[in-house]
Amino acid sequence: MAANMQEIREKIQHEQAEYSQGEERPLTAYAGGMAVYSTVVVALAGIARAQHRPVPQPTPFEVALIGLATHKLARLISKENITSALRAPFTKYEGTAGPAELHEEVRGHGARHAVGELITCPFCLAQWTATGFTFGFVFAPKATRLVATTMTAVAASDFLQLAYSWSQQKATGQL
Repeated sequence: MAANMQEIREKIQHEQAEYSQGEERPLTAYAGGMAVYSTVVVALAGIARAQHRPVPQPTPFEVALIGLATHKLARLISKENITSALRAPFTKYEGTAGPAELHEEVRGHGARHAVGELITCPFCLAQWTATGFTFGFVFAPKATRLVATTMTAVAASDFLQLAYSWSQQKATGQL
């Protein structure tokens, strides 16, 4: 039995080395992140079922609302100045990356590195954010709509601010 476990460990290490080609790729930590995500989803679905909560039938409007809110909340967490304190244990400040956004490099090894990659990537974080909004519609639909509406309004405002800034630069010949 111990020999089989040793063989399995060696096989996993070999596969990780073959995949990473000398680069740091914390595959074990990524697998742990997927396990956490899956466990949370299964647990929430189990709780919803045990409580006989109906599965929502989202309208196209609600899908758009969640989509825009997910976009804004994922960017707010992963890029904005105000949330840099949340990312600081996992990142290193490198500079600005656009209006009200930062460029940060992930630091650390293993789980710390994997968490850093998750919380600095709006595309990666969107999966977790959308899942939160989705289960929010199951457990607290009114509060979730309110939060999603707020995030959607802020996202719309961001796009309008950028469009205004672009048009102002265009009008003054700065573009």
